[in-house]
Amino acid sequence: MPSNTPGPSGPAAVLCGLAGWVPPRVVTNAELAERLDTDDTWIRTRTGIRRRHIAGPGQATSDLAVEAGRRALRSAGTGTADTVIVATTTPDRPCPATAPLVATRLGLAGAAAFDVGAVCTGFVYGLATAAGLIAAGVAERVLLIGADTYSTIVDPLDRANAIIFGDGAGAVVLRAGDPDEPGAVGHFDLGSDGAHEDLITVAAGGSRRRASGGQPADAERHFAMRGKEVYRHAVTRMAASARTALSGAGWTTGDLDHFVPHQANLRILHSVADDLGLSRDRCVTNVDARGNTGAASIPLALADAMGADRIRPGDRLLLTAFGGGLTWGSCFLTWPELTLNPQPERITP
Repeated sequence: MPSNTPGPSGPAAVLCGLAGWVPPRVVTNAELAERLDTDDTWIRTRTGIRRRHIAGPGQATSDLAVEAGRRALRSAGTGTADTVIVATTTPDRPCPATAPLVATRLGLAGAAAFDVGAVCTGFVYGLATAAGLIAAGVAERVLLIGADTYSTIVDPLDRANAIIFGDGAGAVVLRAGDPDEPGAVGHFDLGSDGAHEDLITVAAGGSRRRASGGQPADAERHFAMRGKEVYRHAVTRMAASARTALSGAGWTTGDLDHFVPHQANLRILHSVADDLGLSRDRCVTNVDARGNTGAASIPLALADAMGADRIRPGDRLLLTAFGGGLTWGSCFLTWPELTLNPQPERITP
């Protein structure tokens, strides 16, 4: 899909609020090593992950989304939004969407609310959707939340995947504004390739498996990923998408202050940065402490980086993601002045 940005006849989507939330429970590599045939060194060497946060009993994706969304609204200095979008691979239920429940719990009943399903690219797809709604005049203020509880779909005994994923939520508030002001999101590049849908999948739970009859095998109920092939596609697709978006914006890698990719694993992030000719110190990452949190990973990385004073107003950012589908996407923004909420307290489902 060609890169694009809102035209002069329509307003731009401007980032004005940001927050992240992770559940309190921390699972270290040492804890995983107790039940899996692995150890801390093996996990860190292959993924760069030291620990991850896991939802507790009774906590669902909507619980994490509500907490992140509430804090993002506070960050924006508002309690209102006319549209709520939840990007997730782990909705509370197959039907209905999770976003209407999240909107109601946030006191936004009556707002337009829907889910975006693009796996780990969901947040970037959600940004593009929000930008389109604002540019078309359909929405004035959008609350976009990326939230996933991969612990509910990953087999805890799956050595390849249990070490990678964590649970979390990240949210942004986008308002109608000027395309030239800091925080304006644009120059999107989005793409997909369904010929490789089997590389990242949960086979059971949808109409395809049900239509085939019989009871699904236990493994079909869990997340599955063909890691080596995913690695190759992720590096290739993310680098190509980033270049397309750069070209559309008229930027070069030298114009960037920070590259904020989906936090898949450290090897993928460094490989994409190397492919783009970016120094690794410009690659924003929190995967060591959060793991791969799916659609939540980019907003969580932004919140963590801002909290650490790594991202500052005026910095130029490239966001790039890759996920199942296959899907990928990139976009740009210049970082605005924001107020970040303090570290959140424990949530109650």
